[in-house]
Amino acid sequence: MPANPLARRLLDAQVAYHLDQLRGDNLEDNAAALVDDLLDATGRHQIADLVDRDVVKTVIARLLTSAPGSAAASGLLDLVIDVVLDGPSDPYPLGELVERERVEALVDALLQLSPLVERAIGQVADSPVIGTVASRFMARIVGEVMQANKAVADKVPGLGALVSFGTSTAANVVGAAGRPLEGLLGDTMGKSGAFAARRLGRIIVETMQDPTTRAAVLQAWDVAAAEKVAGLDRLLSRDQVADVVGAAHELAVTTAASEHVTDLVGVLVDGFFENFGGYTPTELLEQLDIDRSHVQEDAVRIAPGIVGLLDEAGDLERIVRARLKPFFDSPEVAALLA
Repeated sequence: MPANPLARRLLDAQVAYHLDQLRGDNLEDNAAALVDDLLDATGRHQIADLVDRDVVKTVIARLLTSAPGSAAASGLLDLVIDVVLDGPSDPYPLGELVERERVEALVDALLQLSPLVERAIGQVADSPVIGTVASRFMARIVGEVMQANKAVADKVPGLGALVSFGTSTAANVVGAAGRPLEGLLGDTMGKSGAFAARRLGRIIVETMQDPTTRAAVLQAWDVAAAEKVAGLDRLLSRDQVADVVGAAHELAVTTAASEHVTDLVGVLVDGFFENFGGYTPTELLEQLDIDRSHVQEDAVRIAPGIVGLLDEAGDLERIVRARLKPFFDSPEVAALLA
């Protein structure tokens, strides 16, 4: 406490005054007025003048480096796993969550990416592993078709034996008698993996360009839209979900802390300032379709909960007094009260 008795009484009076301003109806009025004053004061200045873009880059880069790997982030992962497993408390049809018109727009946009898909497949077609996978995939498709044809032919007297003879003869001609058809085709096509990958890519692209594909995808969505949004605990165990979420988290941690992401953040911040730096905060709120009165209302709703809790715990008076006491302890105040 200040040594001067009058200074002590002045400190007590000022603390009491500020506490009164932070309680009850006074708090709501002051919160709304404070937001209004801040918007008025900053509304005369451009964002580029109020905020240093280099400081913004540093803050975001630090958050990306520290936040994803923090203890709080790990706690959020557990929450995500619980939500994925449990689902909403009141399941609802997926169609109520996502409008069909938005799905149609997304499908149209994705189907228009067929040239990009074709180019991407062409770039990776020479990979030996991808070529092998493509060869085996196409071999399995051919094998399934031939097996299906044989199953149908077996129902016709005499035709089943003919189909079986033709299949075995083809196998003997290429010198692989008795081996499964899938292995036979896989080995043969594996010698031209790049061709198989490009051919598979061509099939995918042609399928995307087929008008029937759009109708099929939307029909599949209609079926899915009628299903209830529920937890995955019926399909997956907690460990399986945790493995996927954990792997995604580790990917985010290592990626966010990389130098390339920091550079990307810098580009994004520069882009923001180039596009919006000339706006004032009030003008930016208008561009974001955020009403000024809503900001005031939000402040009035949030402030009582935070300040009220601090007041009940006795922390509010301690904080206010700690901020004001140095002034009344100062030599200037002591000289005025001498």
